[in-house]
Amino acid sequence: MTFGRMISCYVTAVASALLLSGWSGSVQSADFIDNNGRRIIVERPFQRIISLYSAHTENLAELGAGSQLIGISVSDDYPAEILTRPRFSYRQDPEKFIAARPDLVLVRPMIERAYPQLLDKLRQVGITVVSLQPTSIEEIRDYWEALGVLTGREKAAARMIASFKSELNDMERQVASIPLEKRPKVYFEAIHKKMKTFAPQSIAIFVLEQAGGVNIAADAVQIRKTNIAAYGKERILSRSGEIDFFLAQQGRMNPVTRVIISCEPGFQAIKAVREGRIYLVPEQLVSRPTMRIIEGVIKINSILYETIALNKVHPGSDNPITVSDSGTPPCACSTPCDNTSVYRRVEARAGWCLWSAYYETDNHDRQ
Repeated sequence: MTFGRMISCYVTAVASALLLSGWSGSVQSADFIDNNGRRIIVERPFQRIISLYSAHTENLAELGAGSQLIGISVSDDYPAEILTRPRFSYRQDPEKFIAARPDLVLVRPMIERAYPQLLDKLRQVGITVVSLQPTSIEEIRDYWEALGVLTGREKAAARMIASFKSELNDMERQVASIPLEKRPKVYFEAIHKKMKTFAPQSIAIFVLEQAGGVNIAADAVQIRKTNIAAYGKERILSRSGEIDFFLAQQGRMNPVTRVIISCEPGFQAIKAVREGRIYLVPEQLVSRPTMRIIEGVIKINSILYETIALNKVHPGSDNPITVSDSGTPPCACSTPCDNTSVYRRVEARAGWCLWSAYYETDNHDRQ
């Protein structure tokens, strides 16, 4: 049985019992199986939590459990109100963790595989370690419910799931009117150096398809049980004439620029590269299983259909939704791009914003 199904079976039963009884408090005793196959017993909500994954941190803050966070990872960058917490790394000595007296350390499978000695030491001294990471959109609900159980924020998790579903439904209605044959074909890069894309069932591809794009690499092969898939340059170039847009996530996983993509040997054969349709999307909006996935859908939708896009920034977000500059980026291997940049002006309409695209001459953002 998968992580998602195990969490779902448990949480659904507990949630149903609570609703029928009118219970308004937190679950006092529960258990489930985490991504590492371990049985996690929750006798009461954890109050001193160290999060070693940015998505865990962001989701706990979203659930209202920020006060229960006593430590965050060295790579955490959102939300602003928790960034002053002590920082921890899975590369550090276990004694630093033990000295902080956490009752729960939240990790993801990559940490479990790469640093088992650290986690074994923490477990030996009685610290609960839980490994969670959804790898598909179907598992996100289960993941948020599990975080709600661990922190005693089950109702907040239910509200979060309902809001997420409602906002996705709004976007689905907008995209549904676009015939499939008229939707742009997109290659979505995950890791440039290794020519890897996203697995077809990954969260990032879900974001792309919700935004109205067609994944050109639907035949990519998932690597282990991750969001990443192998593809390779040869296969990318074999579809070069079909690729209308070249998207790449940008961040710690993929510190790429439009110049790097444009100057990659052979990539001038790709239609999207030749025609200047290379766009970078913050990895936080497409790879992290958080509410900001909605922002990722809106951002990519605005890229693919930039003459009109409905934009609703997630409450509390520090990231304005904008469209990257168009035109082929300047590099030593191609003719410099023109200086047409896309700007946006916004008109508020009952919580929604209608972004009207217009063009104005300016210098490119030379990343």
